[in-house]
Amino acid sequence: MTATSDDIALQLTDAPPIDGLRFRRLRDDDADYESMADLIAEANLHDGHPWLPTAKLLRDGLEASVGVDPATDVVITEIDSRAVAESGVERVMRDGVAVYEIWGTVRPDVRRRGLGRALLRENLRRVSERSAGEQACDVRGQAAENEAGHRALLEGAGFEPIRWFFDMRRPTLDDIPDAPLPDGLEIRPITADQHRAIFDAEREAFRDHWSAREQTDEDFKLTYSRPELDTGLWVVAWDGAEIAAVVQSWIWAEENVTHGVDRGWLEHISVRRPWRRRGLARAITAEALRRLAAAGMTEAMLGVDAENPTGALGLYQGLGFEVNKRSTTYRRSLGD
Repeated sequence: MTATSDDIALQLTDAPPIDGLRFRRLRDDDADYESMADLIAEANLHDGHPWLPTAKLLRDGLEASVGVDPATDVVITEIDSRAVAESGVERVMRDGVAVYEIWGTVRPDVRRRGLGRALLRENLRRVSERSAGEQACDVRGQAAENEAGHRALLEGAGFEPIRWFFDMRRPTLDDIPDAPLPDGLEIRPITADQHRAIFDAEREAFRDHWSAREQTDEDFKLTYSRPELDTGLWVVAWDGAEIAAVVQSWIWAEENVTHGVDRGWLEHISVRRPWRRRGLARAITAEALRRLAAAGMTEAMLGVDAENPTGALGLYQGLGFEVNKRSTTYRRSLGD
């Protein structure tokens, strides 16, 4: 049965007095995901964020997540039936701790009217509801350096900065350094029967990263079912029968059209512990850049933990990447 407007309507505490304002749950239909993608794109273009998700990307991500129920964890905000904001909560496991990650996006033309505060309070209410009975858990949010209002909102609600991240951009794919593989390793074409081994190798490597997110079978299915998947762009280094390192590269065609760029993303760069400190990360990253160039791309981007203890920031700077955008992860405990 299709939910009616009354079925999914929400009453939020301290909602601002705006004519035509309405809060509701997300409907399971393409129109709602299209509206979400549209408002996120408008906000991100305004704020200088490169991420411009499609409706399918949003739907697939929410439906594949074991930590989100789209019907109860996502809020759509409308003014006169126009979607002006979206927000939500996802529960993930990080280093064995339950972490509730909250998010929210508000269209630029309706900011500074109290919507962000009301949605943050609803997110925190939902976290309290979902986490009842859990012994220990964190609440986290993220804000970019230039989002003064967003940062003030989190800090005013008791969140404290705990980690900093950079989006890094290589503005050209010319003059890629020569970076040979360490002796005994080789790069091989990827076949479908290797997908699970690659996923498991990445999962093991990323366990050493700060607050690593535990990967699930749903993550595996989502990655290898995306229509944008092209493992010919990926780089996997082998040491005999063992996978030593992986780079996942992606080209988001619709995003590129909107931005007017030919950009590839190095989404995951991982080296398993026995093969670190041998120049392998540099070699596979350089090869990934060459593959993006061969695919017609003219620039590349990646994200990095600014405090990564393996020296990733220096590695990428040495390969021609520049800091493009800074963001901060904020945290508060549930009882704060």
